[in-house]
Amino acid sequence: MSSQLVSASTGLTRAQTTLRRLIQYALLFALVMIAASGFSGLMERLFASGTVLAARDVPGLAGGLAFTLIGGPLALLLWWILWRRIDEAERAAAGWGLYLAGMYTVSLIVATTSLLQLGASLIGGPRGQWASLLSNGLVWAAVWVWHRWMWRHPDKGAAHLEDVRTTIGTVYGLVVGTIAAISALGGLLDTAIRGASLAITGAEPWWYSVLRSVVWAAGGGSVWWWHWFHEGGRRLRTALVDVSMIAVGIFAAGITALAGGAVVLFVLLRLAFDRADPVGKLLEPLAPALAAAVIGAVVWRYHRAVSVDRSSETRRASLLVTSAVALAAAASGIGVIVSSLLGGAVSPLAGGTERTLLLGGISSLVVGGPVWWLAWKPAKQPDSADAITHGRRIYLIAFFGVSAVVALIALLVIGYRIFEFLLGEVSGGSAIDRIRGPLGLLVAAGMVAGYHFALWRRDRAALAAAAPPQTRTIDQVTLVARPGSEGFAQEIAEATGGAKVTVWLRTDDGAASPPDPVTSPASNESMGQVVKALDGITARHVLVVLGPGARVDVIPVDTRGR
Repeated sequence: MSSQLVSASTGLTRAQTTLRRLIQYALLFALVMIAASGFSGLMERLFASGTVLAARDVPGLAGGLAFTLIGGPLALLLWWILWRRIDEAERAAAGWGLYLAGMYTVSLIVATTSLLQLGASLIGGPRGQWASLLSNGLVWAAVWVWHRWMWRHPDKGAAHLEDVRTTIGTVYGLVVGTIAAISALGGLLDTAIRGASLAITGAEPWWYSVLRSVVWAAGGGSVWWWHWFHEGGRRLRTALVDVSMIAVGIFAAGITALAGGAVVLFVLLRLAFDRADPVGKLLEPLAPALAAAVIGAVVWRYHRAVSVDRSSETRRASLLVTSAVALAAAASGIGVIVSSLLGGAVSPLAGGTERTLLLGGISSLVVGGPVWWLAWKPAKQPDSADAITHGRRIYLIAFFGVSAVVALIALLVIGYRIFEFLLGEVSGGSAIDRIRGPLGLLVAAGMVAGYHFALWRRDRAALAAAAPPQTRTIDQVTLVARPGSEGFAQEIAEATGGAKVTVWLRTDDGAASPPDPVTSPASNESMGQVVKALDGITARHVLVVLGPGARVDVIPVDTRGR
């Protein structure tokens, strides 16, 4: 009873400690946000109005003063109290790490976006908001430096979450830099392809938007470089770093590159075979798509090269992710091609629309197919059980499951539209025209599901053939032993491969034998005798009698007549 009370008291104490940490760090987070917002507002007024802070908007000034003069001291007081109490247990707690991660992320995003927006606004833009952007950038940059110092503190920092900080900065910088680089390169290529007169989106020169994107790209690239190289993100070998690298650097970058490449090929095919629209309109998506293909391919290639130097699981995962993205693009192309061919066969007069759709499907298939072939290598599949990895088995099951669900949904839609066509008063379009979209999806999903199911069955057969043969022939064992030998039944069950063991206790002289450690039924010597005696027995039911002493009798019995 006392042990239960102690256990309950310990659990209650842990719950109270967790709740206390949650409340105090949430309160500190809110106070820091309030103080930073108030101080930023006061700095904005100082930059914009000089020495006159209350020239206008007195309520706004009152709010800024309240946030700064009340929230600021309270935040510093609470931080000082918590900072003094941080020990090894507090450092390892989730609350401290979550607070640092949350405030580090918020301050990094607000500071960089404000400063980059300020830099971009200086290029041919209105300068009325410079004070707000500058004050926000400076204040939140100071908050970021402060929390970075706390995170890296040798005695009180959250050392066990070092990969969280670098991952946050790396992913954020990579996403911002990549999007901005695509925008900058797209604007430059658009001017080169269509000419400056068509590329102008307003009254300002075309290079203004390009330079603004360059500023954002440089800022995002700097954030990525700082966390990936300077902070040592690339040297970390943690699951979080590997997952983020594969998710953003390979998966997202692969989607960007393949989508851009497919659009580029689609535009070129339309220029060659489908000039129904003006050339200027046809060329409009070419530059952004080409920029996305180039930048996405560069990002993907870099992270693919980085994954080669990491663990074997990371290398295989990068290939599987690349294969998945490319296969999805190729399968989508097959579905679109089937739909467009059916549409052209049913409605020959709608050739222009169906031709455009067909060219889109061909583009997706031509771009995704070769990439999938190079990443998956269908002609060089594993020929032994040792080469079949756990990740490959998950990949096959996942793709089969997803494609099977898609095929089922497409089949249901086909059935619904057929019955709707037959039973309802539907006008306009034939039955094939109504089902060609989901039918194309069904064909593509069915092909993917069938291929991956066949590979899964092949791998399962290879693994089963390589598995050690099951030699179990005994289904039931009746053990007759002295009291205290019940634990011996588990050892017999393991030795027979999982046979059912029934224990009968002796009441004769064998039960009264002394429990000598050498001659005890539970001894290794007796167990070896039992295993040796059971070896080679093919009967389904065996009677094992232990005792007296070290004697072991193994008797096959036939209970079919009972």
